[in-house]
Amino acid sequence: MERAEQGRAREAPNTLRKDMFTLAPQPMPPMGGPRPLRWLPQLAVAALAVFAAVSATEDILLRPVGVIHAALLLPALLRPLPAWWLSLVLLPVLSLDPAFRPYTGWAWAVHAGLLFLVALRNPPRVMAATVLLSAALLLGLQAAGDGIGPWYFTVIVLLMFALVVAAATAVRGTREVRARLAEQERALAQERAHRTVLEERARIARELHDVVAHHMSVISIQADAAPYRVADPPGELVAALADIRAGALEGLTELRRLLGVLRSEDRPGGIAPEAPQPTLERLDDLLAGVRAAGLDVTALTSGNRRPLPEGVELSAYRIVQEALSNTLRHAPGATARVELGYTPGALRLRIRNGPGARPAGPSPGTGHGLLGMRERAAMLGGELSAGPTPEGGYEVTALLPLPDAAAVRTDKERTA
Repeated sequence: MERAEQGRAREAPNTLRKDMFTLAPQPMPPMGGPRPLRWLPQLAVAALAVFAAVSATEDILLRPVGVIHAALLLPALLRPLPAWWLSLVLLPVLSLDPAFRPYTGWAWAVHAGLLFLVALRNPPRVMAATVLLSAALLLGLQAAGDGIGPWYFTVIVLLMFALVVAAATAVRGTREVRARLAEQERALAQERAHRTVLEERARIARELHDVVAHHMSVISIQADAAPYRVADPPGELVAALADIRAGALEGLTELRRLLGVLRSEDRPGGIAPEAPQPTLERLDDLLAGVRAAGLDVTALTSGNRRPLPEGVELSAYRIVQEALSNTLRHAPGATARVELGYTPGALRLRIRNGPGARPAGPSPGTGHGLLGMRERAAMLGGELSAGPTPEGGYEVTALLPLPDAAAVRTDKERTA
């Protein structure tokens, strides 16, 4: 422990020395707020440099030295520490040479500006070191020879140093608080999106409960009826079918117990709804309800329309429902078109709307409907894309893969 503390004690001066003599760029960032004001701090620094250069000295031969010192404010916007060191070297000349007496006040004002830029872009230890060195130089020059002027001048410069350090500390604190708030807002947005995905998955699980439970019930019924379809079935077969039925019933019970909790989350008293989940057979009712809400929507079906697996039909119905709801909320007065394309291996959806006829009001939704649609498509191994159209509207397309058509038809026949 003692060795570690001694090692840190030795490293601290080395770190400070490295920070004090760095040549790495430390650009001053633009100010937040309206765009015309973003570069106001940089313009203020440039204006101070111009005023100081104009007041450099009346001696034409010596004026370039004062101008060079004043101009250090400009490179300090990118590399404040090297500019501060150069100013520290020039200050004795500008303070003790009588030819620069008219510029002495401006010289220390420029140096205070450099301290401000150093304090903005460096850790507190560097800020403290630069202030102490500057104050020591000021007091040393005041004590040397005839000094640099009356003592109240030294007090004014020290107060100026204190003000620029306080201002830089306040600006740094405000910037750090804003950065932390922005980081928290980003984390909150990510957490909200993650929670929305989980909620949508729970909703999908609740809706698919009926589909899975139906298939488990069919397995149980078929296993129970199979021995009666064969005369004198072997005992092993009867026992195997009985085990299948018992397993199906046990799985159905556990499934209802587990997913019943999810289904009851949105219901007071833990009562789950008993209405069957919608399929594409109810798409016409959905479109009629949307038309009654004020949306001019048309539907087009291509390919051989046929019954699909319940999970596919439920996801397709919900995707169309959510896309049309978004159109009603975000593009009031627009026209919409729903296209269903049946192919041997997939169901293709396309919901497209034009620009709204009037501005949209505040939306009561969560703003994460697209996440839910993507979850439904991904659950089936499909794809979903959404985005604005060149005409100013919006389009949602989805590709939902289908299992083997023969297997689906056989499953439908067994269910019937």
